[in-house]
Amino acid sequence: MSSPSSGPPRRRSWILWLLTAFLLIGAGIALFLPAAAGQQTKTLTYSAFLNDVEAHKVATATIGTDGTVTGDLSSGAPYTTVVPVSLAGEQLLGTLHAGKVDVTAEPASQGSIWSSLLTWFLILAPIGLIIWFWSRISKSASRSGGLFGVGRSSAKLFTPSPAQTTFADVAGYEGAKAEVSEIVDFLRNPERYRRLGAKAPRGVLLVGPPGTGKTLLARAVAGEAQVAFFSVDGSSFVEMFVGVGASRVRDLFEKVRSSAPAILFIDEIDAIGQRRSSASSFAANDEREQTLNQLLAEMDGFETSSGVVVLAATNRPDILDPALLRPGRFDRHITVPLPNAAERAAILAVHCQGKPLDSDVDLGQIARATPGFSGADLANLANEAAIEAVRAGRTSIARRDFGAARDRLILGRRESSSVLLAEEKQQVAVHECGHAIVAALCDRADPVDRITILPAGETLGATEQLPVAEHRIQQEGALLDRLTTELGGRAAELIVYGEGSTGAAADLAAATSLATRMVRDFGLSDELGPVGYPTGEDPTASGATLNRPYSEQTQRAVDTEVSRLLREAESRAADLIATHRGALDALVARLIEAETLDGAVVYDIVGRPAPERVPDLAATPPSATAPPGAAAAPEPPHELVGGPDDDGARNQ
Repeated sequence: MSSPSSGPPRRRSWILWLLTAFLLIGAGIALFLPAAAGQQTKTLTYSAFLNDVEAHKVATATIGTDGTVTGDLSSGAPYTTVVPVSLAGEQLLGTLHAGKVDVTAEPASQGSIWSSLLTWFLILAPIGLIIWFWSRISKSASRSGGLFGVGRSSAKLFTPSPAQTTFADVAGYEGAKAEVSEIVDFLRNPERYRRLGAKAPRGVLLVGPPGTGKTLLARAVAGEAQVAFFSVDGSSFVEMFVGVGASRVRDLFEKVRSSAPAILFIDEIDAIGQRRSSASSFAANDEREQTLNQLLAEMDGFETSSGVVVLAATNRPDILDPALLRPGRFDRHITVPLPNAAERAAILAVHCQGKPLDSDVDLGQIARATPGFSGADLANLANEAAIEAVRAGRTSIARRDFGAARDRLILGRRESSSVLLAEEKQQVAVHECGHAIVAALCDRADPVDRITILPAGETLGATEQLPVAEHRIQQEGALLDRLTTELGGRAAELIVYGEGSTGAAADLAAATSLATRMVRDFGLSDELGPVGYPTGEDPTASGATLNRPYSEQTQRAVDTEVSRLLREAESRAADLIATHRGALDALVARLIEAETLDGAVVYDIVGRPAPERVPDLAATPPSATAPPGAAAAPEPPHELVGGPDDDGARNQ
């Protein structure tokens, strides 16, 4: 025999609506049913009424105070008429008596009892409904932290389960996993730390570029610790009403404390953790600042022994408020960088699980050919490769599918409708061969991997360079070679055609940005000396000059040095191309014929040994009818020198 349910009683609010419906139906029946059931009332004019009285056709007459006369005719049919008030006097009564009409007078009244009840119901029912509605929403507001629940936190709770994410699902990042493993150990064995007086960090900030797996790492911590995991976005706290965000922060921490031990993960904390405005600032945001103040108070308001750890993720740590980063709040900062080659291979192995791969697929080679790809980029690469294999009608994923997927992510989709005119194709080939010749002749430039003049996305051609090793530090000579390579396409156009074109606009923007950083950030200018003014902003972005920490005179010196570096790089590129003009013409002819050339062809034409290169992923050159795909990946890690395009934009 099953026990009765112990859940909360069902609400009976539907009873009120049922009673209201019954009252309305009853009132309608009382008012309209008798009238419908009786005979049809005959309406008489006053003259016709007098004629009927004189003809003894009227049996009864009831005179109302408003001049209305009702009654029955001699035939039994009801009638009604209206007598002018000025005529309802002795003369009318005499006429009725002469016609032998039974006359009665109707006293002033409020109508029938049903009419009175209906009138009072129509008056009181709206008032009762309003009182009931406000009582309901006030109770809901008291339970949810605000009117209509606007103060309730939208955090999602992930309870421990066997299928939850663990460190085994996070490939690579051994250093970051070692850092957060202490948090797991604290949540599992808090007494071990209390005996020695050690305190676990109140908060851990995960810092890294987008797509590096910060959220995945936080969920793995919860899975390893087997505790409740609350996840919320920083943007979900901020509303247009002041005080709502602070209310949501209070509600969130109450939920987390009630589920301790638990982990609270705040993604994109920079949405609420930005620096508070100064007293002289006119751009203060009261709602965001109150939300941040409440978050600071809550992080100081719970004890470390409560078993609550706050994890947060951001890719913009430079804009966070210093009060949020001080010890006692976010005690530990863990950097989650872009994965290296070994980590990329491990990440690809995770994302390729369950996907049939050909025997020629080497995940290590694919990892080497995708430097700087984040975990999200690698997941997208594996998915695009699978889609490419399906389009080709294969039952397994081949190496060429990964190559086509990489091209799509970097260059964009390639369509057969993007056909260049003969003179435009010649110009694009000259531009790209200029990049390739200069890169092959510069000792410190990244090796040329491939040249193509097949339009893809907004790019009409590209020279792809892949580094032999992933350097974290670049010397001045390598940066100068990179500047020279960037301007190689424009230099080739000047040598061959005697004039430049709009196709070099993106190359000029990239070269100007690099030269500006060399002068302003890296101190690689003899004129300015060993000074650095890093602003963390793109110098070409609008409004960047408003926050520069130096004078107008220094800015003029920076502009002069940037112009000097660019002119020297262009002159050097032009000299290299003029010296090897025959190699340029031969390479242009080969490229126009084949449309895509391997980097080894470039080194063979210029007569230099080809350096060690990353193995080519594509077994065959990509066709001009590549299937449409995703947009270009942001900031590709390898050097990809763009060619002329329609609007002068460089699509890397």
